[in-house]
Amino acid sequence: MAVESSMKTDRAAPSTARHEIRIIGGQWKRSKLPVADKPGLRPTPDRVRETLFNWLGQDLTGWRCVDAFAGTGALGFEAASRGAAAVHMFEQDAALVTQLRAVQARLSASAVVVARGDGVAGLRSTPAGSADLVFLDPPFAADLFDDALRASVPALAATGLVYLEAPQPWTDERLAPLGLCVRRHLKAGAVHAHLLQRAS
Repeated sequence: MAVESSMKTDRAAPSTARHEIRIIGGQWKRSKLPVADKPGLRPTPDRVRETLFNWLGQDLTGWRCVDAFAGTGALGFEAASRGAAAVHMFEQDAALVTQLRAVQARLSASAVVVARGDGVAGLRSTPAGSADLVFLDPPFAADLFDDALRASVPALAATGLVYLEAPQPWTDERLAPLGLCVRRHLKAGAVHAHLLQRAS
């Protein structure tokens, strides 16, 4: 759900939403999420989200989640819709933060907290061992994958999981120095979706 830009400023007025996506499961199933007309805004496709939540088991009751590059909020709101106890969203773009907070209010999503800021810094500030699930969908054009993964690991609970979207596959060999390994992997078009866990 990342915005494909590493440079974000306050100067631009909020963009008008040109289309929308829908939450696909849980209490807010079929609720609409606006997709702003921003170059490179890349919501996770329905097919990929459906597969991800099949991997996770659909019911996230009680889970504590971090959506580090929230964008449209599709992943974080999907988790909250399925019962997550806490979803912390981080987003740098001011207009998208405003949009996320509007959706949070419309859905009365009390488990969701939206913060404006850098996703990697947000992960570094997350209490150690407190996250059951971390969503990582950073801008593909920015070199944030290593930093985001490295910042995720201390935040993870012992059985915590990381969802990673990237333009290339991440192998166990590449993840080993970070203490992670691949649990599931899906290629959908140009996107590689990974579910990662701590290496044993």
